[in-house]
Amino acid sequence: MTQFTITPDGPFSLEAASHFGFGPNTGRPTYADAQMKLAFVADDFRNHAFVSLNQHDNGDLTGDIESDADTEVVLKQVRRILSLNASGTAWAAIGETDPVLGAMQREHLGLRPVSFHSPYEAAAWSIISARRQRAQGTVVRNRIAEQLGRVYGEGPHRLFAFPTPERLLELQYVQGLEAVKIERLHSVARAALDGQLDADLLLSVPTEEGMERLMKLPGIGPTYGTLILLRGTGSVDAMTGVEPRLPTYLAHFYGLGAEATPDQIASIMDGWRPFRTWSSVLTRVSGDRLGLPLPPRPESGSRLRR
Repeated sequence: MTQFTITPDGPFSLEAASHFGFGPNTGRPTYADAQMKLAFVADDFRNHAFVSLNQHDNGDLTGDIESDADTEVVLKQVRRILSLNASGTAWAAIGETDPVLGAMQREHLGLRPVSFHSPYEAAAWSIISARRQRAQGTVVRNRIAEQLGRVYGEGPHRLFAFPTPERLLELQYVQGLEAVKIERLHSVARAALDGQLDADLLLSVPTEEGMERLMKLPGIGPTYGTLILLRGTGSVDAMTGVEPRLPTYLAHFYGLGAEATPDQIASIMDGWRPFRTWSSVLTRVSGDRLGLPLPPRPESGSRLRR
């Protein structure tokens, strides 16, 4: 066990993060008695990591790491998962210039986006969950984890860590998953081993290029490409323009009628720089929790933005 302390820059709530909801149920952080637990494939793609965190009255996070991976690699990953990789103080300052965003920040005090553990795990979940209910996808993910990954704890509070890419290549059969999806998971594993799913790499290139790279993976279209790029890399300011809820949610919060136009969306987002991803996710969370209606929209890969 390695102990650590993280001091957030600006407002941050570990409890709010635990209720955020991302990925499969078993991929989400668990939170009980003011403690969060995470189990994931480390960014070295060779080891697993089990991390427990607590938040104290002064805002500091302390915890323990159980992993054979380098401690700094795991800590960097934890910061990315919980959006502790950028300044919350600077983000709050954007809310001071945009009263609508500021109101959402105050309504969800200390809430920052919670990401998938990595682009690799986001891509794998995209393949597993495509065209099926989340609960069904979770069952399949658990089966793969039990077969080739690692399980931490016992009973109903077990945490299922997904297989490393090398182990995932050994997958030949799992109940509930079609053969074509197993082939696609193998493609995800090979892409990870080739360095194509490195979070820093995907964020270092223009958004359009990052999306193009991801959509070369079999079974990954614009929607899942966006999921991987924005929710797997710890992105702070990348925007793809594929999020279907934003036009109606922005129209509601900014008083723009039934649906915001592309020009209106662009204008609002320009005011969010350099926190367009965080602000977009907060808008999505705020609208979802209000139960705002969402008209059906076709998937589209247009209007990719940097």
